[in-house]
Amino acid sequence: MVTGRLRTAWRAAHAPVPGVPRWARLAAYAVPFTVLPSSLWRLPLVFRDGVGFGERAYIVSLSVVSELVAFTAVGLVAAWGERFPRWIPGLRGRTVPTPVAVIPAALGAVVLTALWTYAFVTVPAGVTLGGEPIPADFPTQAGGWEAAIFYLCYLPLLLWGPLLAAVTYAYHQRRRKH
Repeated sequence: MVTGRLRTAWRAAHAPVPGVPRWARLAAYAVPFTVLPSSLWRLPLVFRDGVGFGERAYIVSLSVVSELVAFTAVGLVAAWGERFPRWIPGLRGRTVPTPVAVIPAALGAVVLTALWTYAFVTVPAGVTLGGEPIPADFPTQAGGWEAAIFYLCYLPLLLWGPLLAAVTYAYHQRRRKH
């Protein structure tokens, strides 16, 4: 009984609101899936020898936080992106001001697009984002199937920023009409 109510509440909160174009809904739901392969690729690194507790915590946290941040794109098409959820004290049920959602989403889209485009230029060239040489034991330097899997897992990140930008645009267009 409780499970049924939770499931119904979950669906209601994450269902697209009226006026959301189908393409925007699909793009918003695709965003977390663009991040998932790289998040999953990192997790086996936790079990390598010589990896300390702090590094393990960082790797797991990076994967979890990346997915949570990516999931916020769903808020741009769902009810919780237009009205603050009940569990937020002082704001519960109030309308989310359009700029509160649009400004961080637009900035995020720009930063993500620039970051992942830059990464896909520098990493194949054997250089980190900071300009240092990539270690020889890193999968992109090893070549073969390890490099291929790395690129297959990270390539979808090129879509994160543009998808978020498109969904942000649709959110802005829909909300400015009200």
